[in-house]
Amino acid sequence: MGVGARPLSAQSLADIAKKEEERRKAVPAPAKVYTNKDLMPTPAVSTPAPANDTKDTKDTKGTKDTKEATEAKEAKDAKDAKDAPVKDQAYWSGRLKALQTQLDRDQAFADAIQTRINSLTTDFVNRDDPVQRAAIERERIKAVAEQTRLTKAIQDDKKALADFQEEARRAGVPPGWMR
Repeated sequence: MGVGARPLSAQSLADIAKKEEERRKAVPAPAKVYTNKDLMPTPAVSTPAPANDTKDTKDTKGTKDTKEATEAKEAKDAKDAKDAPVKDQAYWSGRLKALQTQLDRDQAFADAIQTRINSLTTDFVNRDDPVQRAAIERERIKAVAEQTRLTKAIQDDKKALADFQEEARRAGVPPGWMR
């Protein structure tokens, strides 16, 4: 077995360039990629006009009422669209701050109520007079009821804050607006 060394021929840069050009011509053109900018918004779908009744073409009182009701509803919808707040950075950050402020206020008040309950409990234990104890117990019961209400309010505040954050996420609000 004789393995002989063969001289290697180096390809010139011109040969490589020609082969690459032929390869690129053989490759099909890339398919068109459609983006949201390429798609035109579709017009709103309108409801078809109701079929005319052949036996009576006069406007009756009932049809006038329904026409007026429909027109009033359309006017109200247009007014609501105009009255809807512009949802810009100020809207999102302002609403978030309002919800957080309400949550902080309720939590601080709940802490104060808990301190009041602890104080009333201590006063109740240290009093010997049944009349004073009864008055302290009434105040303590009111404070416990207020604490229960605040606990529910705090839960509602947390849920409202989470719902708002989810609404912002769905609306595609940039995270910087939520600070």
